[in-house]
Amino acid sequence: MMKLILEKCIACKLCEKACLFGGIRIENKIPILTDLCTNCGACIDVCKVGAIESAGTKKGPVHNIELYKDVFVIAEQHEGVLQPVTLELLGKARELANIRGAAVSAILIGDDVRNLSDRLIQHGADRVFVAEAKFLNYYRTLPYERIISGIIEEHKPEVVLVGATTFGRDLAPRIANRFRTGLTADCTGLEISDDGLLLQTRPAFGGNIMATITTPSHRPQMSTVRPGVMASNSFSKRKGEIVNISAVEADGDGLVEILSRVKKEKKGVLLEKAEVIVSGGRGTGDPKNFKMLEDLASLFSGQVGASRAVVDLGWIGHDHQVGQTGKTVKPRIYFACGISGAVQHLAGMQSSDIVIAINKDPQAPIFQMAHFCLIGDMHKIVPELISQFQKNS
Repeated sequence: MMKLILEKCIACKLCEKACLFGGIRIENKIPILTDLCTNCGACIDVCKVGAIESAGTKKGPVHNIELYKDVFVIAEQHEGVLQPVTLELLGKARELANIRGAAVSAILIGDDVRNLSDRLIQHGADRVFVAEAKFLNYYRTLPYERIISGIIEEHKPEVVLVGATTFGRDLAPRIANRFRTGLTADCTGLEISDDGLLLQTRPAFGGNIMATITTPSHRPQMSTVRPGVMASNSFSKRKGEIVNISAVEADGDGLVEILSRVKKEKKGVLLEKAEVIVSGGRGTGDPKNFKMLEDLASLFSGQVGASRAVVDLGWIGHDHQVGQTGKTVKPRIYFACGISGAVQHLAGMQSSDIVIAINKDPQAPIFQMAHFCLIGDMHKIVPELISQFQKNS
């Protein structure tokens, strides 16, 4: 909470300018806190006369963090098929656990899913908790949250990772609320600090900055991670432990009942599976110029992507959008044509193996992370690339 000392205020408005949320304003030379105040303390830092003080913060329970160890991954499967994001999370979990000298566990829930355990072990899990029952055949929030929370409460993992999918975005907040701990959503990077904290990086303020968030006093540290960001690893001949969890339906599980299920056919552009993506930005100049990007992509059996700017202009459909509010991709080759390289876009393609950037502005941010930089008019460079690739194909 913020405390205003009116007699000290000189109405300089430095606090008003420093607040990113509109949480404080000066009216008739008097400072006023608004409902938008987040108690971030930015106004305290800039006030030169000490007219703003912290009145303390309301904290939740401080956990005995020494009791918490290991990294848990909540596995996502649909009708007996593991989702790729689970294997990606196991790769990162293995990396984090090795730094901490800890083990990796996966939680697997469903009906007749035990056969998936070996694959989880091969991708980095030391232990797999398996809860099987008919009533768990299809995902429902209440029974899944109850069973997973019970496992977490008993075994006290230091870190819990979930995919930032429809499944994870529904489930993770309920688990975090159960344990009164923090949850960082849509992470694009995870690291371990020198003091053992999980550094959770995600785009913030509309993607204009990359924020690194920690949970210093509560456990477990929880993150949802965007699919396609982390790399999965397969370890041959790994052995692990399979722990069977008794799953019994409880009162309240049936508050939500699945009446019917309708499979939605996946139509449109499957950027997530493309080996080569040719993306265009505002620098393409005109929607008709996407035809040459299609021609370049077709040489590699690739797909055409786009920045948010051209999607918002209606030049191409949202299915093609790469970035924070679009799709996260990890192709072998990514062509960025006429794309400046806003943080929002980089968040969606930064894991590409090779990035080839084409832009007439030598100061374009995209060049800072590109492997190959072609400075010039894309309307001349792209046709020349097509010609050269055709000659050598």
